[in-house]
Amino acid sequence: MIYYHLSYTNPLSHYLTIRVTIPDNTEQQLYLQLPAWRPGRYELQHFAQKLGKVRATANGEATAIRKVTKDKWLIENAGAGSVVIEYSFYARQMDAGGSWLDEQQLYLNPINCLMAVEGRQAEPCQLQLDLPESYEVACGLQVLEKFTLQASNYHELVDAPLFASDSLQQTKYEVNGLPFYIWIQGDCQPEWLRIKQDFEAFTKEQLELFGDFPVSEYHFLNQILPYRYYHGVEHGNSTVITLGPGELLMSWGLYKEFVGVSSHELFHTWNIKKIRPQEMLPYDYSQENYFRTGYIAEGLTTYYGDYLLARSGFFTAALYFEELNTTLQRYYADYGHHNLSVADSSFDLWLDGYKAGIPDRKVSIYVKGALTALLLDLQLRQATNNHGTLDQVLMRLWNDLGKKDKGYSEQDYERLVAEVAGSSFKEYFEKYIYGTAPIEVPLTEALHYVACTLKKTESQLLSEQLYGFKTVADGTTVKVTAIAPDSPAHQVLSVDDELIALNDRKLEQNLQPLLHTTDTAAPIAITLFRDKRLRTVQLQPNGQTFYPKYTIEKREEATEQEKENFRLWLKQAF
Repeated sequence: MIYYHLSYTNPLSHYLTIRVTIPDNTEQQLYLQLPAWRPGRYELQHFAQKLGKVRATANGEATAIRKVTKDKWLIENAGAGSVVIEYSFYARQMDAGGSWLDEQQLYLNPINCLMAVEGRQAEPCQLQLDLPESYEVACGLQVLEKFTLQASNYHELVDAPLFASDSLQQTKYEVNGLPFYIWIQGDCQPEWLRIKQDFEAFTKEQLELFGDFPVSEYHFLNQILPYRYYHGVEHGNSTVITLGPGELLMSWGLYKEFVGVSSHELFHTWNIKKIRPQEMLPYDYSQENYFRTGYIAEGLTTYYGDYLLARSGFFTAALYFEELNTTLQRYYADYGHHNLSVADSSFDLWLDGYKAGIPDRKVSIYVKGALTALLLDLQLRQATNNHGTLDQVLMRLWNDLGKKDKGYSEQDYERLVAEVAGSSFKEYFEKYIYGTAPIEVPLTEALHYVACTLKKTESQLLSEQLYGFKTVADGTTVKVTAIAPDSPAHQVLSVDDELIALNDRKLEQNLQPLLHTTDTAAPIAITLFRDKRLRTVQLQPNGQTFYPKYTIEKREEATEQEKENFRLWLKQAF
């Protein structure tokens, strides 16, 4: 067994002291590896930059330890039955994947800071916390005694975040005899009855889909913050969610985000924690784990996170369509979907998947993944007269692969889709997963099957619709933030141009009103600063429109069969 001990002296310094005790050592050269990334965020994060004062002892005597890579250490000539490594860790990152220490709490994602002993990752691990006696600990690990937790191996240890404080709030509900704990750290007034009812509803819907649950208990660990925030990360039998501001938790706008992200993260308990790409079974924390199936891991989860809220009754159809329409707006906010497939964008998560990146280069695996999942679900229903659905593909992924600890490949997914459909879906994969074909026409056709349609409207902002540029107003400054390819703006404007006048009229939060009172058939003059230099450019519409808005709506003229298809899809009357 490997022993980890955490302590601190001044919580306001945000420094933890971590001690790793390695008994029964037989290695002359002992390597310790700190993870370079964490599951749920597929980019290198270089946690080692937050470590300091690394030192070691062998049989109680100081011994040399040196770094051999950015996050790997070597003790040479260890030759000792007992080796201890001690170091400091700076815990001051408040998001769902970070760690935080202050005078009110310890919040820890162990993957940020606990080194693995190479060759001994399969051994049981024990984590001892040196905390104030008044503190309570919320964590998915086995509790041996107060402040002492145990994991069956290193992977379980670092996949188990924890909260520790004397101000935790907690409730519990059960579904199919399984306990689900909801923990809240932070200043808020949760309406527990309402929360429990809504969580129980989507949990039942998810368990009904898959048939069983991968773990024996589950913990929702919520950091409710005093400022606006939204982030969630999945773990084996828990999730960390950071959300705020706390005083608005039970207001509809934030509450639906709270329930939505919780549904999304619970779905991950199957989809990615157990139903996992073969490239990540097991995880290699020392380097990139490239995979092209993010549209399954995150896209399907994004689709189902909200879709199951409609099926469970939390969302009406109208509210569910609002969420889908937000996803559509994100998809059409730029032109990256013309240039990089969702499969290739998944591979490039490790490059720039979580950054804005250069204009129009890529798509979001969450956004396009969700829309292509919607398309696939509806196309399967249409192809099989509602006998085959995306639910059945997921159940096959779970029963045939995930439950047996087998990773899936792209080909496995394609095969299961074809088997559920009873026919080839090669065109779907070639065009919309591995290609960049537009989705509007097939999505419109698929939505017709369930008595809905995809409606296109032009942007109400003439700067976007006619000229092809987006702006943001910051005080008295109007800056260009995006430009549509082949638009009038494409030849004469640049990102970060500071617009100051339209046809010699000063811009003061009035760009759109001025455009609406201008003869847009004639050229317009935009005066601007670019790199601190003043210049004027001419723009004129070219007959095309840009940045359209797409929405999903019901078709009142739908047939009775299409309305029945709608009911089978959403479990709601048309």
